[in-house]
Amino acid sequence: MTKTNLSRFSSLLLVLLVLCSAAAPAAALTVGDATVPDEAAVGSQVEATMTLTELYQNPTLEQWQLRGETELRDVTWSVSYVDQTGATVGREEFDGQNFTSSQISAADGTAEVRIRVSGTVPPVASYSYDPEQTFVVASLTQARAGGNTNAIDTWESHHFTSASDGARNALDDAQVAIDSARENGAGVGEAENTFEQAVNAYESENFDLATELANEARSQAESAQQSQQTLTLALYAVGGLVVVALVVGGFFYWRSQQDTHDPLG
Repeated sequence: MTKTNLSRFSSLLLVLLVLCSAAAPAAALTVGDATVPDEAAVGSQVEATMTLTELYQNPTLEQWQLRGETELRDVTWSVSYVDQTGATVGREEFDGQNFTSSQISAADGTAEVRIRVSGTVPPVASYSYDPEQTFVVASLTQARAGGNTNAIDTWESHHFTSASDGARNALDDAQVAIDSARENGAGVGEAENTFEQAVNAYESENFDLATELANEARSQAESAQQSQQTLTLALYAVGGLVVVALVVGGFFYWRSQQDTHDPLG
């Protein structure tokens, strides 16, 4: 490679590195342990906890504020500030669906922040089978001087009522039956159409109809699979009879050839 080409290559490499650096999002501080329920019934009480570490790295900051939001109702937040020895050096309590903490500062010795949020699971605004409907348990943001913010993380959970949960279980069972029938080579067009109607009923909050249609779709899929299995067994049986017939026919042909005598012999 000539000196000119090497110079051009170096310049191109430098440009690419700058572009990659500009495109890469700034990493936020580290989220340690987080305990969040996967699902919860509407109206039930839930609690979630999160731990934040490496508070002043990525980006490098000497101090900042924590903001939190949730879709829970009747909410209580507890924010504990812990030093490097594990001792709690401060605690704040907040009520409401959002909060902004005091300044989190390295000068105060805070090395870790522990958040606990508790409240009532909200009603479902819109039902969805796939993906399942969810609500925001907690969303945390790092707020810096000048109004700049970094999203830390958001945790969501599936929420349901007893009626919607029963319909979802029926849909899940129907989906399993359809998948099983399809894997075994059965035609599941009718079952799939009925299943789609069940999903539409579920998302329209007609859970009784959704359950009825889902059970029908499962029955159709199971019937299709049984018919396919019966046909397969029948084909195996016919194939077996053909093999037996060929073997028996071959045997008798061989015997007939053995019993044939040449009178001139």
